[in-house]
Amino acid sequence: MSFEPLTLTPELHTYLLAHSTPPDAVVAELIAETRAALPGNATMQVGPEQAAFLRLLTSVMGVRRAVEVGTFTGLSSLSIARGLADGGRLTCFDVSEQFTDVARRYWKRAGVDDRIELRIGPAADRLAELPAEPHLDLAFIDADKEGYVTYWQELVPRVRPGGLLLVDNVLWSGRVLDPQGGSDQAVAAFNDVALADDRVELVILPIADGLTMARKLAG
Repeated sequence: MSFEPLTLTPELHTYLLAHSTPPDAVVAELIAETRAALPGNATMQVGPEQAAFLRLLTSVMGVRRAVEVGTFTGLSSLSIARGLADGGRLTCFDVSEQFTDVARRYWKRAGVDDRIELRIGPAADRLAELPAEPHLDLAFIDADKEGYVTYWQELVPRVRPGGLLLVDNVLWSGRVLDPQGGSDQAVAAFNDVALADDRVELVILPIADGLTMARKLAG
């Protein structure tokens, strides 16, 4: 049976959250602090359903080596780190000491700070510091949209066959249908690049602002 595409109204979104495992105290306080202290930037934080998805997916995959580009106040990295297999490590790339200072506090509160390495500086340069061979189980991109293609090209060769790349905001509030500004065009261009990349197979999931999930193919 087929259905019309779902319109996720605010009421339905509230229902969705109410029928998912709720955030624990640490996650709830991180979300609340980010919204209160950084109201102009709070939309940069992943949604609670994304956070839950990241933790669950990381755990199901048995991820041991992960990378995140774009950490902000740390909700996505906290979620990934909590899902890591024993001995797993997450390397985070961000340009802001201010935002990631919040992340560091919550990583420590959650007891996962020993699993996370934070590297401050432009990811376009610093990703090249990673080993060149395919070794990553999971990569998550959620940073400046103009850099998406660069981050993708740096990370795809470093993801092992069967590993996943996740890219946030790929529907860009619907503006990918008629891109106007620079970020609109950058997201639309990235989506075209990812679709044409024969190293992966992918699907865009309608989670929050759109999440590309791509699996690295063998060969």
